[in-house]
This record gives sequence, C-alpha cells and structure tokens, in this order.
Amino acid sequence: MRRNMNGMKQLALNLAALTSVGMGGWYLGKFSEQRRYSTDSGTSVLSAVQNMPGLPLFGTVSAATPFTPSEKSCDMGSNLSSIATRVSQIMKFGFPGLDHVRSYEDFVLSYDRRNKVAHWVFEHLTKERLQCNKEVDRSRCEFKPDQSIHPFFRSDNTDYKGSGYDRGHLAAAGNHKVEQKHMEQTFFLTNMAPQVGKGFNRDSWNRLEKHVRKLTNVYKDVYVCTGPLYLPKREADGKKYVRYEVIGANHVAVPTHFYKVIVGETSDGKLEMEAFVMPNTPIDDNAPLTNFQVPPDSIERAAGLLFFDNISRNKLSKVNGKNAG
Repeated sequence: MRRNMNGMKQLALNLAALTSVGMGGWYLGKFSEQRRYSTDSGTSVLSAVQNMPGLPLFGTVSAATPFTPSEKSCDMGSNLSSIATRVSQIMKFGFPGLDHVRSYEDFVLSYDRRNKVAHWVFEHLTKERLQCNKEVDRSRCEFKPDQSIHPFFRSDNTDYKGSGYDRGHLAAAGNHKVEQKHMEQTFFLTNMAPQVGKGFNRDSWNRLEKHVRKLTNVYKDVYVCTGPLYLPKREADGKKYVRYEVIGANHVAVPTHFYKVIVGETSDGKLEMEAFVMPNTPIDDNAPLTNFQVPPDSIERAAGLLFFDNISRNKLSKVNGKNAG
C-alpha cells in the first residue's frame, strides 16, 4: 500500500513538472536521456510519459543544460522557473515540430539525430535583449559537442576539421548578448550546421542575420525560426534526386539550403512575416536579400514543418512586405 502511495506521489510530481514546456524540458533532459541508454532494465520517466495518451507533447521535450547535483534546491527551482518562462516567450506562437525538442536558456531547437543537424532553432529577439553587454565576450566561447545528446547521434569538432565547411550558427551568437552563458550555448554543435564559409556563412548569411536584428527597430518583438533544407534537384536523366554530402566519421549532413521564417509583432499587436531560403553556396554579396524571399508555405512543405502554427494566416497583415489578402 505504501509503495503504491509513493508511486502515486511520484507520478503526481512528474505530471506537475510537465505542466509547462520549459519546465518539462528541464525535467526530462536532466533525467531521461542518459537514463534511457545507461540502464538495461526498468522503466524510465520518459518512457512512462510516452505511454500516457493524454501527454503526447512532452515525450520528446528535453533540456540541453547539464544537471548539477550540487545546486541548492531553492536555486534550482528558481532557475527552472526562469527558463520555463523564457521558453514560453520564445515558443509563444507554437512549435514547428516536436522531434527531440531541447530547451537552452535563450533559444529552443529540435534536433535531427539522423543528420546530426537541428531540424529548427527558435529565437525571440527584442531591441533590449540585443544591447551589448561588455561582460559578454565571444572569444571565450568554444565549439563543443552537447553531452546531453547520446553519443550515437552527436556531431564532433573532428567531423568539421578538414571538411571545407564552417561550423555555421543557426541561432546566431550575436543574438544572445545578455549573458555570457547564453552566447556560449550557441556554440554547442547541436546549433551548428556545415555551411560554405566564404560567400555564404561569412557574407550573405551574415547579412541576413543582421537584417533580422535590425527588425527589432521596427517591431517590439521578433520571433525567428532557422533551419536546414535538403531540396531535390533534377539531374541528367530527367529525374529529381535529393543528394547531399555528409562529413566526418559521424556523417554530419550538409544541407543544400537554409531557411529563416520571421514574425514581427508591433506595439499594437499587428503581425508581419518574412521568409527566406538561401542556397548553401557562395552568393554574390550584392544580391539583395529580397531575392531570397519565398512563400512561407513552400518552406513548410519542403521541411515538413508548420511555422507559427498558433497564428492564423489571416491574422498576418503583411507577408514578405506585401499586404496579406
């Protein structure tokens, strides 16, 4: 009887922890991923949640920040609450997909364990959050694997070495200057993808990132989703194929294209959307960014994702600078 009561109490605690996406992310990330693969028997918290038909959402939501047992419980609780609130802000308009969602302190991503590159990365920007903090130093940041990802599915710095590709940020480091830890977390390899360096990552892609930051001068809130695409190409035999390179011992996929889907919210609640797709090749730096604007639904179809699903499309006042009809 006592064992049953203890079990019911534990289940109640688990359900309480899962009442918000951010809180659920931290709870599951700390206890489930390593537990699933380090034990051969027993039922993990994650598998128990996945078997509950009323909780389909949280089974794939986990946290990327390592658990520190020495933290005082009161401090940890405050930190959890703060991150849960931040995740709720970032994901205000919905999740594009729910495959291995991981919550960092200032951005959220969905990780593609097969390709070792994120499906999508979500950020929330404001003019205030982009203010330069003199104590934040990019030179102190190091590219490193995210240890919360199972070794089978992690990329490593050695995968990029000698590949000819940059470790390209999806959540831009320049978007996360509030705290040193926030910027450092953008250097986890889960937030990287192989990008052509000269002519793309260091040039036109960088221009697009700067454009997104400038939008905070127009909108009070800017929400941006970034990710890779693997698009088909017609070849000599007339058929279309999806072909992409993989690099390193872990076979990290090299995307053919990258996208950004952005929603700006004005002070009076109006919503405007922009959507861009850029090929992962050298691009003329004089090419206007408008050359790469595409209908948002074309990215959704190609990526298999639904962006800003909590926003009815008839609520958008503009799409790519044009009035939405």
